[in-house]
Amino acid sequence: MPYPPLHPASDDQPSHFSSADEFRRIFVEETDYVEFKTGAGNQPLQDAIVAFSNADGGVIFIGVQDDGSVVGREPTQGTLDAIGQAFRDTRDPGRYSIRPISVGDISILAIAVAKRINSFSQTSSGRVLVRRGSHKVALFGDELRRLLIDRSLERFDEHDSGVPLATVTDQQLAKLRAIYGWSSNSGLEERLRERGLLLANAPNLTIAGAMYLLDDPSSAFGKAYIEILRYPPGAGEYDRRIEVRGSLNRQVAEATRAIAEELGHELVVIGLHRHELPRLPIVVLREALANAVAHRSYEMSGVSIRVEIRTDEVRVISPGGLPEPVTEENIRDAQSARNFRIIGVLRQAGLAEDAGRGIDVMLDSMRSELLDAPRFKDLGHAVEVSLPTRSAVTPAERAWVREIEARGLIQPLDRLILVHAARGERLTNAGIRELLGIDSSDARQALRRLRDAGLLVQHGQTRGATYILSDSISAPAGLRLSRAELGDLLLEMAQTEPLTNANVRLRTGLDRTGALRALEEMVADGKLIRIGERRGTRYLRSVSADK
Repeated sequence: MPYPPLHPASDDQPSHFSSADEFRRIFVEETDYVEFKTGAGNQPLQDAIVAFSNADGGVIFIGVQDDGSVVGREPTQGTLDAIGQAFRDTRDPGRYSIRPISVGDISILAIAVAKRINSFSQTSSGRVLVRRGSHKVALFGDELRRLLIDRSLERFDEHDSGVPLATVTDQQLAKLRAIYGWSSNSGLEERLRERGLLLANAPNLTIAGAMYLLDDPSSAFGKAYIEILRYPPGAGEYDRRIEVRGSLNRQVAEATRAIAEELGHELVVIGLHRHELPRLPIVVLREALANAVAHRSYEMSGVSIRVEIRTDEVRVISPGGLPEPVTEENIRDAQSARNFRIIGVLRQAGLAEDAGRGIDVMLDSMRSELLDAPRFKDLGHAVEVSLPTRSAVTPAERAWVREIEARGLIQPLDRLILVHAARGERLTNAGIRELLGIDSSDARQALRRLRDAGLLVQHGQTRGATYILSDSISAPAGLRLSRAELGDLLLEMAQTEPLTNANVRLRTGLDRTGALRALEEMVADGKLIRIGERRGTRYLRSVSADK
């Protein structure tokens, strides 16, 4: 090899050649580590990325012909976007960096691709290529099996970070000691080695160790941080951006706090009781972020963990696809830790559940709060977790069920049954089976349990039995009033003050959407007049409403 490849983690590389002749003297031809390309076509780039990732890494020069002639390629936004898209389309590429290089007065681009440490890389069409000389060779059969076995035995987070333990600050060491309950630095090196945070036979931290002992891991490992973006309703562009940096445990804790504060609470008043319901359970937010940090591909160093706060959901997008053998379908049952050492520290810090429990906790907690279930999507280059902040069950209904549950009368299975009863539905065994996905025996037991607790009233016997909400408990006004009764209540309120979405929610227990729908229906009927916009919107009683 005429010159070491431009490594993604190193800045000690040339960025200027005095002439094309000097460039060609060093990079004579395409080799195991060098490839020339004139443009940034998606599929040719993917092929080169995959081949270098599955070998020992290498450099792709954009703006150089096959014979080494320098024709130039400016680092325009279009070219950079095309390169970024090729990496996103590639499955599990090695770490990479993109650098402009001057050759005389001509600009070219150097894309340094590192060896893929854990697992192997594929093109978007599923091809597995490896670099041999100047060729990209497809692997099949025994060769593919050997690559898979070799790469599966290596873990990226256990490799050398290049960071000596001696450079770590006392403050960072003290924070890690606090997580493990170590009183002093006595025997520290051995303890770190036992947990895979220090190399076995060298004074350097592993990548996992550096992620917890550096003040800012992104200084050495690219975009090893969490990026939070807030999107206004109906907007395609975000209006606020937050970067959460620091050790990984700090990132999880700080990002959880920041997102929870941004989401806020739903305020519901039922009678004399005031309920502040988090739009997402804290444990679900924390676990989604811990999973992203623990299972992301840190070899994709040019991409951060991205959190999008949208009107009706929070999306957590983590670089790298699902690790084998996990799929979207078996995600609750299958287990595979991409970064075993990294997740170990998170668990010790109480920021992640034990093995196999994280997804269960997320699903069960969302169900417990009567929120829609999280959705998991493998995008190939990333995993997206969507956490809905709205559901078919309104905040008022959630608060009301909480009040019933506080009396100790119901079980988790009963919550949704009571919500539907509060809506005025006449419940049957068949309807409950369909609603909850349970068998006839469990449905019958649930209905009888609620009947015996005085919460439901049974009409009829055996197969023809139906159940309605008992008069002994009262649902929120917005749930039990008919459309006409709700309209009369709003007109009564409008006699004394202008109506707002907020004061309608407080009086009726409706959620934001329900209150808006009721107000707009009355505007359409000519009974209310809308003035102002957005947060300044008010509703006045119209003259026609008094006739």
